[in-house]
Amino acid sequence: MRAVVYNGPRDVAVQDVPDARIERPTDVLVRITSTNICGSDLHMYEGRTDFPRGGVFGHENLGQVAEVGDAVDRVKAGDWVAIPFNIGCGFCKNCERGLSAFCLTTADRSVMPNMAGAAYGFADMGPYRGGQADLLRVPYGDYNCLKLPPDAEERQNDYVMLADIFPTGWHATELAGLRPGESIVIYGAGPVGLMAAHAAMIKGACMVMVVDRHPDRLRLAGSIGALPIDDSKGSAVDQVLELTNGIGADRGCECVGYQAHDPQGHEHPNMTMNDLVKSVKFTGGIGVVGVFTPQDPAPQDPLYKQGEIVFDHGLFWFKGQTIGVGQCNVKAYNRPLRDLISTGRAKPSFIVSHELPLGEAPTAYRHFDARDDGWTKVILKPAA
Repeated sequence: MRAVVYNGPRDVAVQDVPDARIERPTDVLVRITSTNICGSDLHMYEGRTDFPRGGVFGHENLGQVAEVGDAVDRVKAGDWVAIPFNIGCGFCKNCERGLSAFCLTTADRSVMPNMAGAAYGFADMGPYRGGQADLLRVPYGDYNCLKLPPDAEERQNDYVMLADIFPTGWHATELAGLRPGESIVIYGAGPVGLMAAHAAMIKGACMVMVVDRHPDRLRLAGSIGALPIDDSKGSAVDQVLELTNGIGADRGCECVGYQAHDPQGHEHPNMTMNDLVKSVKFTGGIGVVGVFTPQDPAPQDPLYKQGEIVFDHGLFWFKGQTIGVGQCNVKAYNRPLRDLISTGRAKPSFIVSHELPLGEAPTAYRHFDARDDGWTKVILKPAA
């Protein structure tokens, strides 16, 4: 089968690899029809993680079930399914608590003895190949496959967002503690930040502010009723405080991660975190879903080589704020979010800029990584 293979920093190619296949009775084999390029793929693409050469990218996947193992009971061949990027077992202590991002069964303990969590095509999260390919093996398929409504084939661009970014954006607002009628500031108008803004609008936030500097992304934020804040035209903190009468936002979301840059292009892994402390009110809540890693093999900030940042803990403590962090437990959200899409209440495909055949993945990665104007979200179509 064809797959998007990582050959080194900024070097991916569509190559033939051994077919994915049923390996255990609980497996499901899915023929992938839509698979997204994610912002977190770019950390690996740029060589800022220890993703192995020869590995296959792709953790935002949707397709049609081609085959099921003998122990699979609920999922049938022909079903259209969205596949959470977390690979959970469904029965360990964490999965039973709804914490599927931290599964104890599927984790690769060779990375570290107490490792929790696994994902498709993701650095340090197990030996599982990604779904930017013709086929994907889904372990514990009954648990990990979300069955989709009859309109799934026609509305793939919406439903594929259930694999990661729509639940992750929603998770950011949950970690922040957002309630109806509250204000929220979101740092980062990439796909996850835009999904957090979409979630906040659906949840009834009274004001949704989105900080970025890319005009195409800010236009998308404005298109759903959020207030775009361009930090290249002045301090984002000052603009948030002005919009909130000097008080600060009730809640804040970090949707950028450790490769945050200032408007001049200099990387500051602590920038958005400290800006959030300053722009969220006393006793406010902050949700962090932007990727931060334990190590960075190519750090621009020496301290971040070991995953450490200079954090304004004194002001954070003094303001009595709270922070929730971590990868999204997709299974905790994907069913209700699926129904929001099905009924037309949510339309996450508003961020999609390009639909391309799988063979054009290298070009798509170059444009998306460069943040070229208009490249806001790419969906690869293996069947095209």
